[in-house]
Amino acid sequence: MKPITLYGIPNCDTVRKARKFLDTQQVDYQFHDFRKTPLTLDTFQHWLAQQPIDVIVNKRSTGWKQLSDEQKQQLMAGDNLELLAEIPTLIKRPVLQTETALLFGFKEADYQQAL
Repeated sequence: MKPITLYGIPNCDTVRKARKFLDTQQVDYQFHDFRKTPLTLDTFQHWLAQQPIDVIVNKRSTGWKQLSDEQKQQLMAGDNLELLAEIPTLIKRPVLQTETALLFGFKEADYQQAL
């Protein structure tokens, strides 16, 4: 069985809520801090195969607001995915990856269903 991975940054409140939920449910998972260990282009392409780009990108982030209109258009077209590695706050967090699910953001009901 493939391990469950929670991607995010440790100081994010939503990531903390997700970690607390997983710990309370006694779920064995790995935490991947994508500020310390940037994600690869392969990871983003794998995610895009399962979820549309507008689910992956956090348009409320400071990183998004600092992008040029051209960069925003490229990213939303699925081009220039390198931006997600360069500016990890562009990724909606947390990201929960199980063998059968890929969830962006934290909703307790969705997590319960995915586990």
